[in-house]
Amino acid sequence: MLKYLLDEHISPAVASGLRRQHRSLSVVCMVEWGEGHFLGQSDSACLEKAAAQGLTIVTYDRRTIPPLLKIWAEEGRSHGGVIFVDDKSIPPSDIGGLQRMLGTLWHKAARWDWTDRVCFLCR
Repeated sequence: MLKYLLDEHISPAVASGLRRQHRSLSVVCMVEWGEGHFLGQSDSACLEKAAAQGLTIVTYDRRTIPPLLKIWAEEGRSHGGVIFVDDKSIPPSDIGGLQRMLGTLWHKAARWDWTDRVCFLCR
């Protein structure tokens, strides 16, 4: 089941809007997750805890996450899935656009197994 964890560079307003629009969708933002304990933590720590909780990370970070996923794959470590957002297609300031695209993805893929799945979200 697809459950979103929005990284710290995504506005909490996206999570709030998704919850209002899709009552059965599970979404949490980094500020809320673990009472904010994971803010500023390493990508590895966040991926590990998210996987343990069955959360799929939504991020704009295409600089540090992909190399980490490669290392994890080589080590045989699993993650809860990662959804990369293209900042040229859906800028971080486009809260409504990101909500719509995540809502659409959720409708299509909510029942998929997101373990080790990587997805690129764009318009």
